[in-house]
Amino acid sequence: MEQLNSFDEWIGTLEEEGTLLLFVKTDHCSVCEGLLPQVSAIEEEYAFPFYLANAAQVPELAGQLSLFTAPVVLLFKEGREFARFARFVPMADLKHRMDELELAGGQYE
Repeated sequence: MEQLNSFDEWIGTLEEEGTLLLFVKTDHCSVCEGLLPQVSAIEEEYAFPFYLANAAQVPELAGQLSLFTAPVVLLFKEGREFARFARFVPMADLKHRMDELELAGGQYE
């Protein structure tokens, strides 16, 4: 999972990749620390890239994406939000939406 460190880096990544998963965490978040390894563990099962951002370090990202809690897992297809999961993320539901995203195709390699 690649780390995004600025809003400009996020915009460039979204334009370049189009289809991706974005995991947004924050500092001192036990739910974030528990969910991150679960999401990271399934990264190799999918053809699209996974990215990580810390809302405390990139607050503009949280503002622009209207993120009011953490963690948030966002799926993007062709540069548009496809699905959003926040706070307590059922892994079965996340995987189901990721399967849909992969079946729908996209601009990933």
